[in-house]
Amino acid sequence: MARVLLVFGGQSAEHEVSCGSAVSVLRALETAGHRVIPVGIDREGAWHLADPSLDPLRAEGRPVSLLVPDGVLSVGGQTVGFDVVFPVLHGPRGEDGTLQGMLEMSDIPYVGCGVGASAVTMDKDMTKRLVAAAGIPTAPWRTIRRREWDADANAVTEAVAHGLHYPLFVKPVAQGSSIGIARVEDAAQLMSAVSGAFRYDTRVLVEQGIDGREIEVAVLDGPRASLPGEVVLQDGWYTYEAKYADDTSQFITPADLSEADTKTVRSMAEAAFELFDLSGLARIDFFLDRSTRKFFLNEVNTMPGFTSISGFPKMWLATGMTYDELCSGLVEAGIRRHEERSRLAIR
Repeated sequence: MARVLLVFGGQSAEHEVSCGSAVSVLRALETAGHRVIPVGIDREGAWHLADPSLDPLRAEGRPVSLLVPDGVLSVGGQTVGFDVVFPVLHGPRGEDGTLQGMLEMSDIPYVGCGVGASAVTMDKDMTKRLVAAAGIPTAPWRTIRRREWDADANAVTEAVAHGLHYPLFVKPVAQGSSIGIARVEDAAQLMSAVSGAFRYDTRVLVEQGIDGREIEVAVLDGPRASLPGEVVLQDGWYTYEAKYADDTSQFITPADLSEADTKTVRSMAEAAFELFDLSGLARIDFFLDRSTRKFFLNEVNTMPGFTSISGFPKMWLATGMTYDELCSGLVEAGIRRHEERSRLAIR
């Protein structure tokens, strides 16, 4: 069994989501026989040895340092050994390749996607550009830079609205969990929503709304796609509150799809996994247009919500894999990937 450094929290708006995900992963890994060292990154960026008994975990406790490039973890002046890092971090400064780059420089094995794949898929604009170029359908969109907005917000709003049709969705380019996202019906709402989204990023994506069902697929190395799941809403769209704070949404798996549609969306998810050279895990989100019956790729998540009742593990449970098996398998895959990369020539 491995000694797993479980890193959670982080300097992003998804800090609380990460703390909830981490406690489920910790319990599963311990059940599978691994030794888990929980380290929380607080909102100021400091690292702490966390209390493993808390639920959710909290990014507080004794100070921790990770020496780069030596890869030595120290707590109170003493070295703590570990075999692999499981970064249960969502959003910027964790899911976007930054932490992965530090681990690569320190030659440390870790769970999940590499630097390039993490960075590209965190960027919604870049993701859609590459998806569209590969011939995978995605909703029409425009991207606004802050300097353009600051120079003439009215002109930008008019130009964006001219090429797309309401309703529109406004999103920070590199953010998750529906943070900073708004659904807009007219130009006035668009102005307000874009201004609000710029609180979280220097670029904002404006996307054509699709009247569709929200279908998700979990993918592991192979690539191997799970049976799809579906987000079912009582009303409106999939907000942060609907995901984490209230009971206005349900996640159904397997999704009620025809055999042909199930095969199509699983194949599209595997194609996206390979397109971005993902590794470890990813959740690929789609819309199924209600009128055309056509799938549109929405987003790629390289570290999706990971509580035992989150969509990703639910889809694998429906496909025949328990949560404990999933978490332990990801640790083994991270170690295996590092061993494979260590055999590559460097000169």
